[in-house]
Amino acid sequence: MPPLHTALFQSSGRPGDVAHNLDLLAAAARDAAATGARLLVCPELFLTGYAIGADVHRLAEPADGASARAIAAIAAEHRLAVLYGYPERAPEEHGVVYNSAQLIGPDGTALANYRKTHLFGCFEREWFTPGDRPVVQAELDGVRIGLLICYDVEFPENVRAHALAGTDLLLVPTAQMHPFQIVPERMIPVRAFENQMYLAYVNRAGAEGEFEFVGLSCLAGPDGVVRARAGRGEQLVQAAVDPAFLAASREDNPYLRDRRPELYADLT
Repeated sequence: MPPLHTALFQSSGRPGDVAHNLDLLAAAARDAAATGARLLVCPELFLTGYAIGADVHRLAEPADGASARAIAAIAAEHRLAVLYGYPERAPEEHGVVYNSAQLIGPDGTALANYRKTHLFGCFEREWFTPGDRPVVQAELDGVRIGLLICYDVEFPENVRAHALAGTDLLLVPTAQMHPFQIVPERMIPVRAFENQMYLAYVNRAGAEGEFEFVGLSCLAGPDGVVRARAGRGEQLVQAAVDPAFLAASREDNPYLRDRRPELYADLT
């Protein structure tokens, strides 16, 4: 299989302005596609902004809502998949909103929708309900893609569950803030290495409400080497996910083969 060229769009958009953020996404998709990208990854809650308080409920949409249809059209126009974060209103659950991420395929088809399982801090716990499905996956160009959101990746159990389920590329839209830059700088490359996968961590940037997002989006490989790294401001960076390199790395690295699950029962 050829490499999957992946673009990371580090941006906070304009909080509260969905139309503006859709325009930014469309421009990023155009620029990414022009350089051969097949996948564009946007940050956590990119559609609406993160620090928007009660507007979370006002701006929440169902997974097949108007914004999802607009992003499907963008993906189909540029022939690349798009992963974006948004507040998801669950029509079957009155008043319930999830912090979600949806993957739209390059033909505009919805491939996967994930609801954040580990909510961070008082803000998220006030406005969101945690999801309960730990592993969500989809296939793109022969690559098995998994989804987590921000704080989820800081729990090693979540990433190991994806490794055991065969995830090749883990997409993690995030809203990582000061002073936790250790996560993109140190933790993400280690997670990729110890679980033998590619990991794309895509952050917001700059000040928003009470938060200062640290940027530093990255794509790390199964050897723990960062293939692409953004700075602190708005930026579009790209790197390749190479299935051949991943297969060779998994053959050489014995972590998953050498596990002894019978010794770990007390962890759960």
